[in-house]
Amino acid sequence: MTTVLIFGLVYLGMILGGLPGLQLDRTGIALLGAIAVIGSEALSVDAAARSVHLPTLILLFSFMVVSAQMRLGGFYDRATERVAALPLAPAALLAALVVLIGALSAVFTNDVVCLAVAPVLIAACRRRRLDPVPFLLALAAAANVGSAATLIGNPQNMLIGQKLGLSFAGYAAEAALPMAAGLIVTWGLIVLQVRGRWELDAPAATATAPEPFDRWQTAKGLAVAAGLLLAFVFAPWPREVVALAGAGVLLLSRRLHSSRTLGLVDWNLLVLFIGLFVVNGAFEGTGLAARAVAESARMGLPLNHPAALFGATFVLSNIVSNVPAVMLLLPVSRGAIDGPMLALVSTLAGNLFIVGSIANIIVVDAAARQGIRIGWRRHAALGVPLTLATLAITALWLALRAG
Repeated sequence: MTTVLIFGLVYLGMILGGLPGLQLDRTGIALLGAIAVIGSEALSVDAAARSVHLPTLILLFSFMVVSAQMRLGGFYDRATERVAALPLAPAALLAALVVLIGALSAVFTNDVVCLAVAPVLIAACRRRRLDPVPFLLALAAAANVGSAATLIGNPQNMLIGQKLGLSFAGYAAEAALPMAAGLIVTWGLIVLQVRGRWELDAPAATATAPEPFDRWQTAKGLAVAAGLLLAFVFAPWPREVVALAGAGVLLLSRRLHSSRTLGLVDWNLLVLFIGLFVVNGAFEGTGLAARAVAESARMGLPLNHPAALFGATFVLSNIVSNVPAVMLLLPVSRGAIDGPMLALVSTLAGNLFIVGSIANIIVVDAAARQGIRIGWRRHAALGVPLTLATLAITALWLALRAG
């Protein structure tokens, strides 16, 4: 009973983003849930440690280090500025941005890309006297869609790939068409909604200066990232081990202090993963999860059926957010198509509303700091049709592949 209560409170916190009357975010709730599970002896310390999937944490940490290297080298700023300076009409410029963000998010994770690119993109738009809002919406949407392309594009994909042992190249082949179609739909919807009104009505305001570009640090980061991708595709070594070795290479630096790199690691996200692993491990030990799945099947909703898993992933990703949703659904994901489906649907569902993805929240917050308001209605005007379209494309593609 205690475990069920803890589990319920933790996932209520995932839904609300906090608990009433307490200064807690999702990470704090997950951590306190893990503490309560261990403190109540629902799990021993050893059992709690075993419930944490260390390979996923290692892979996630390693790519945080790689992304930190790229941020400190000024790579994201330079790439954004170069694209923004292209002598293109606004619609063509938007297309170039969507392609750039989609490609970056497939390798360096969507949240980091949005965090680094948003302020530079705002400054670039203002210099060209363009309304930043369509480009910021494109940034968030393309980051989510692009991150679905690989098993390292976002945290939930890393978790799925590691837990289910998916092939890196095999998944990329499955995700390529939905991702490419999603980027095209993102561009098309924004162009239709803007209706040619690209320019700013008010004079341009001052904006944040970009990160200085360091050619050596950027080259070092790109070389390690390229080496990791090649190893993931062609070598039989465990991905987490290869990625950790790459992170170690980047931390070996004579000019860039490790404290700066590690300071950009998202420790909160790592703690969130640990807390949820422990809480979910305790709940699975009660047997209630297995009974709930069996009861769901008896009522005509078998979660191990692709259509039911597709729907459950979409709904849960927009209720508790994608990482907790994936953790809940991984135990019933067994079929050959389940892994790619879980990764694609949980990621693409994040475009529906602002709260559906951390990348969305990062972009909206960055805009607010620059005096630009992106309300939920404005985001939903793009997010709802984009999500429905990309999920329809994904469902059709996976059905064809499965058939």
